Amino acid sequence: MSSWDGFEGGMERTINRRSLGIHPEQDPYLHQPYSSHPSHALHPSAGPSATSTPTQARNAAEKRSKEYVYRFAGLGVSLASVFSEHILSHPCIVLRRQCQVHNTARWNHLTPFTLFPTIFNIQRHQSVLTLWKGIGSTLMVKGLAAASEAAIHEFTPLPKEVTRHSSLKKMAEHILLKGLGFVIITPFYAASLVETVQSEIACERPGVFDCIVEGVKRLASFTSAQPTRLLPVWKLILPTVVYGVLHYVIASLAKYQVMLTLKSERLERKGPQDGERPEGTMYELYYPELAATISGNLLADTLLFPLETVLHRLYLQGTRTIIDNTDTGLEVVPIITRYDGVVDCYLTIITEEGFAGLYKGFGALVLQYGLHMAILKLTRVVFDLLSKGSSKGRTVQFDASHAVDPRYSRENYKGHDRPGYS
Repeated sequence: MSSWDGFEGGMERTINRRSLGIHPEQDPYLHQPYSSHPSHALHPSAGPSATSTPTQARNAAEKRSKEYVYRFAGLGVSLASVFSEHILSHPCIVLRRQCQVHNTARWNHLTPFTLFPTIFNIQRHQSVLTLWKGIGSTLMVKGLAAASEAAIHEFTPLPKEVTRHSSLKKMAEHILLKGLGFVIITPFYAASLVETVQSEIACERPGVFDCIVEGVKRLASFTSAQPTRLLPVWKLILPTVVYGVLHYVIASLAKYQVMLTLKSERLERKGPQDGERPEGTMYELYYPELAATISGNLLADTLLFPLETVLHRLYLQGTRTIIDNTDTGLEVVPIITRYDGVVDCYLTIITEEGFAGLYKGFGALVLQYGLHMAILKLTRVVFDLLSKGSSKGRTVQFDASHAVDPRYSRENYKGHDRPGYS
């Protein structure tokens, strides 16, 4: 603004006040700087530097609106991730575990296509929600694991979280904390497995806290011999800790690598100047983390699938559990095994069932992550739509009557044709 424009604006304000009968000495705004005058207060919360033009007010409103959209989008992504991981995929987990522990099955179900007839027969002869059995105990064990890690972190110097900048010592301590958490939940995880694989036709529906009660019973018989082939807890702790720690490490490393790859692709696609900007679309903010998490879990579950099969058979041995027949889905079969430990179980499976016996139910895992990929694809479409909508921006109409004091407007000045002020 030139000096003449400022002088002309100041004269106009003085004339408007005089035409309205306001004495210069009684006007509190007369001696204030030009930028702090009420006629330039485009937004009540904005300071003098941000209230000079309607465009800046519109940009501020659009920025606040985008922040609200991003917050709700982040909440929606979190809820969708929890729903797909713990609720939607639970039937696939039930089928996978039933196939893993069915040692006399004729079908290995290495692809999801052979599972469809079994799923149909189970749903037709039992309830619709039969494949969601044991979901309460599964969530309870996950909550117990989180509480155990929090308690260990409170009473020990072991860190609960680490970053890529943490030292090797701190990372080792963090892995130790994870291992101690798996030690605590081992008997409860074994009890939860029974609830997820047992048939609802031949077994009573478990209570809400039966998982905790059965876990305490197995923990009480830590080293004592059992009248059945039930293995003592001390034989299950070491393989459980190894499996849990390996799964966590593999999933974390894979997630970190996928995040780096997606970030580098974004920088190459946008260029260095655009890539340095902290803001991005909702797709760029949330989608890479979702894709990295799913990829990491998929890699860990695939690599450790044989060890998981061995563990589940050891957990179930001696519990006298009856499961649905995974070959047909029309009848039930008892689980009777006589394994002495991890090595004996592994060698017995290889000898009696072949190497494919270690991957029984792998088709259920493929089906589970197929659903995850479909949800991920749907999430990407939603992010693209929301990002396009936010890029267009919400047009904020600027109403001058709300920003300019009507006493000092040009229209009021023109309406007062008093002598001496023309």
